[in-house]
Amino acid sequence: MTYDELSERPGIPSFILFLFSSSPLCLQFLREEMAANASGRVNMAAIGGTGRNGLAKIHTEKKAEGICHDDSTPPVKAHTIDELHSLQKKKSAPTTPINGIQGPFTALSEEERHKLQLQSISASLASLTRETGPNVVKGDPAKQSETPRISHVSHLHVTPTISVSDSSLKFTHILYNLSPAELYEQAIKYEKGSFITSSGALATLSGAKTGRSPKDKRVVRDQTTDDELWWGKGSPNIEMDEQTFLVNRERAVDYLNSLDKIFVNDQFLNWDPENRIKVRIVSARAYHSLFMHNMCIRPTPEELENFGTPDFTIYNAGQFPCNRYTHYMTSSTSIDLNLARREMVILGTQYAGEMKKGLFSVMHYLMPKRQILSLHSGCNMGKDGDVALFFGLSGTGKTTLSTDHNRYLIGDDEHCWTDNGISNIEGGCYAKCIDLSREKEPEIWNAIKFGTVLENVVFDEHTREVDYTDKAVTENTRAAYPIEYIPNAKIPCVAPRPTNVILLACDAFGVLPPVSKLSLPQTMYHFISGYTALVAGTEEGIKEPQATFSACFGAAFIMLHPTKYAAMLAAKMQKHGATGWLVNTGWSGGRYGSGSRIKLAYTRKIIDAIHSGSLLKANYKKTEVFGLEIPTEVEGVPSEIFEPMNTWSDKKAYKETLLKLAGLFKKNFEVFVNHKIGKDNKLTEEILAAGPIF
Repeated sequence: MTYDELSERPGIPSFILFLFSSSPLCLQFLREEMAANASGRVNMAAIGGTGRNGLAKIHTEKKAEGICHDDSTPPVKAHTIDELHSLQKKKSAPTTPINGIQGPFTALSEEERHKLQLQSISASLASLTRETGPNVVKGDPAKQSETPRISHVSHLHVTPTISVSDSSLKFTHILYNLSPAELYEQAIKYEKGSFITSSGALATLSGAKTGRSPKDKRVVRDQTTDDELWWGKGSPNIEMDEQTFLVNRERAVDYLNSLDKIFVNDQFLNWDPENRIKVRIVSARAYHSLFMHNMCIRPTPEELENFGTPDFTIYNAGQFPCNRYTHYMTSSTSIDLNLARREMVILGTQYAGEMKKGLFSVMHYLMPKRQILSLHSGCNMGKDGDVALFFGLSGTGKTTLSTDHNRYLIGDDEHCWTDNGISNIEGGCYAKCIDLSREKEPEIWNAIKFGTVLENVVFDEHTREVDYTDKAVTENTRAAYPIEYIPNAKIPCVAPRPTNVILLACDAFGVLPPVSKLSLPQTMYHFISGYTALVAGTEEGIKEPQATFSACFGAAFIMLHPTKYAAMLAAKMQKHGATGWLVNTGWSGGRYGSGSRIKLAYTRKIIDAIHSGSLLKANYKKTEVFGLEIPTEVEGVPSEIFEPMNTWSDKKAYKETLLKLAGLFKKNFEVFVNHKIGKDNKLTEEILAAGPIF
């Protein structure tokens, strides 16, 4: 049928003729419709019909066997927009079977468990003066409709000593163990300076303090700690009395209770289940809560239900200053530890690293009491089960070198050494970000994604891409992420006893060799000395690298005298046959400012040779002054750099610098000379003889 023949048919509108004249498919459809009709007339119900203004009507017809097509759905089960939003979220399902889990709340109903949990939190926030905890309720005050009616408790009265106050009339909302997604929402909505970067990480600002404040950290000195802790010259423990601690605690608790909402994290320290510590972190910022979520070990829902009373509590009121008229205060910042009360108070600094390192100090006190050696070290394990410890301060490469895609990561910073092996204290990693690149450190680069906290970094205001070379805020930019973000992390983070103990030093003088094999006395000498260069930005007020000594490669965190940790390390190395190494990741060919830093690729080759055991079989020669055993060659590393003098063009300047550093070592060690190790003092004499001779 042609268009002319179609146009002669009665009952066909002109617009239909136009469509069919321009479309062969439409013409074919019309032919089939007309053939199906005995009368030869088009079924206009199928393609049209006369409607308003002469336009065709479109009808849907039912076939005999049922409906042609029906995409309708039942109406949503909600009468208000709030009800609709409540349907969007469901209660988290348990991640582990609850069978077999026993605890103080096991036999209780869900409502009773919630009530006891909130009573525990209220007790943590109790004022020591008023002897009462605040009214607490779970949930965000901005989402009142979502707050469960059962999830609140009133004041926990003991013996009220003063009349009712305004604070007793309000509720404090508890945001308890929120997920990273929930904490992102809180940070972005309520905390200025919080942004999602292009990789998905949360960029935050720590305020005026972008590093630790070691001169503002204090420990309560009482009858017990007076005998047990290291006090005096060289010690990081600055004393305060019990009364001053309580004044600062009251100030922090009052500040936290004055807020509409606070964040509470109940988590664990130490992957060794027999020596696990329960910690509670109370804070005012989502940034702090997410940071500790990443850095501590994350409990399962069942472990939270049976968490009970924490072993240690942090009160982070860092947005509020301490009272400078309070005894012992020297600034508006104070980080206070009370080991008898098992509490820590933070005032006047929002730098999250204070919480991490404060808990590390606590572990340095608690673990040796159990004959467990606490270590400021990284740890990894080879495919064959060989384990290496990496000691070193920030900036020495501890995190970078312990994160090796060819080996399992146990942890990057804090560990315990028991008779059974090594366990990580933490549940995350805290890596320096300055000058970070995908090529040099791919594991750390790839770990910076959703859930990671990026501290004080600079990013493009439009693309949100981070510029890791930008030091506009600070050189001490950091990333805190869960350890499982490293693909080769071993979960649980435990390992057999170590075979290699690697001491890392960033030698700003450029006179230490890239690697040295150490005798046991030499290992102890350099472990107690803890020489490195204080890298810019790690602590407040440090702008350029400085030569420094930090006992046990972490004097800022140890609680006992360094010789006690050294004696434990010596006993464990001797018992299990571990080898000690000194690796310089600092300068070569001259001191800082004239030489150049040893290439990371060379250091990695050296570390690989230690892991494989090939470096034990190398030929060695002894250096002058320090008496260090240095290899003559390592595959993939230029042989001339192993003897530092070969890399200096000015030999006289090298010798002068070498003697200067040796003198600094000797002067630093004078404070340890009078402390004996062992019953016969033999080890002490061997350690002293292992130092530089000139």
